[in-house]
Amino acid sequence: MRTGKISYGLGYAGADSEYEESDIIIFGVQYDHTACFKAGAREGPTAIRRASYNFEEMHFEHGTHQELPAVYDYGNVDDFVMPEDMAQEVEFAVGPAIRDGKFPITIGGEHSVNIPVIRNFDKDISVISIDAHLDSRDEYLGTPLSHACIMRRAADHVGVENTFVLGCRAIGEEELDRDDVIPFISAYDIFDNGIDWAIKKALDSVKNEKVYLTIDIDGIDPAYAPGTGTPEPFGLHPYDVKKVINAVGNRLVGFDVCEVCPPADPSGITSILAARLINETIAVYGKNSH
Repeated sequence: MRTGKISYGLGYAGADSEYEESDIIIFGVQYDHTACFKAGAREGPTAIRRASYNFEEMHFEHGTHQELPAVYDYGNVDDFVMPEDMAQEVEFAVGPAIRDGKFPITIGGEHSVNIPVIRNFDKDISVISIDAHLDSRDEYLGTPLSHACIMRRAADHVGVENTFVLGCRAIGEEELDRDDVIPFISAYDIFDNGIDWAIKKALDSVKNEKVYLTIDIDGIDPAYAPGTGTPEPFGLHPYDVKKVINAVGNRLVGFDVCEVCPPADPSGITSILAARLINETIAVYGKNSH
């Protein structure tokens, strides 16, 4: 297992285990070269790691004597300009951990960084995304590895019937005018019917039991997460996302949070929220592993 190097010398808080003994591996992917509105998501891994030191190690709602999983921070994978090169490098870094049975947490970077992660899982998983966008184009701006294509690439790997998007509210006409539309529930329907209803619909829809959960931070309303490349009003509340993580916790096999753009958020609250969602996932994974 090759190890990366965290250039600024600060790993994720609590990630003090060695690779061999770890349950969870954290990867940073500083990539945003297919960004089409605001660039800067490449700074996300550094900002989120720094924000992780804001929190208590334990989150009392999960139990005051909870045994936390062992976490290892790989560092950041090498950066490349072309998305094909990025995908190859992420596969090289993350693939061995998945094959070793580790739980991968990937910190973007733009959303395209999860394409090679998902491809390294067997095809017996489902992919559930929280996102303002459906991200289901065949290609965008000349590449099928764009951030706007991540759910189409997931469907290529696991089947449309094993994909689902929660909270979207910006969809291109070409994404709906086809026979294999990625299943979704809009943020508007979630507002009307509640997040518990939406979670049940998503889990009833996908066929494979194991779930990979991917979060584009723009799925959350920009009032709570302004630091993102493509902010979209009328988004989900952070507590909705917390409930999703807990609801799928005993089925989770991997997780990522992407599209945090620190230059668009001088206050840093978006990075703080992203780190807290990672902590939530670590706590939920630990609770369901013992």
